[in-house]
Amino acid sequence: MRFANRRQAGEQLGQAVADLKPSDPVVYALPRGGVPVGFEVAAALECPLDILIVRKVGVPFQPELAMGAIAEGDVIVRNRDVIAAARVTESEFDDVAAAERRELDHRVTLF
Repeated sequence: MRFANRRQAGEQLGQAVADLKPSDPVVYALPRGGVPVGFEVAAALECPLDILIVRKVGVPFQPELAMGAIAEGDVIVRNRDVIAAARVTESEFDDVAAAERRELDHRVTLF
């Protein structure tokens, strides 16, 4: 399915979700592209919209390959299969995660 823009996508998604009649919904959106979609969904549901800041934790020698993710509130998710396949040590994971944590904290301040 193609949409003219994220707003249109959010409007259509919002209507589809509204038809399910969820009770006490809250919409979480990821900056930047997810916020316009989430805004429209929240409007359709007449519910709160919150922003969730996350950062990918990339493999040191291939940063686009996610070996995990971090989020606000000291959330850390590890993809143990990728970590094992890439032979990333716990120390290496922690180093990359710490760098991403600094960027995450910066973005939380901005948003």
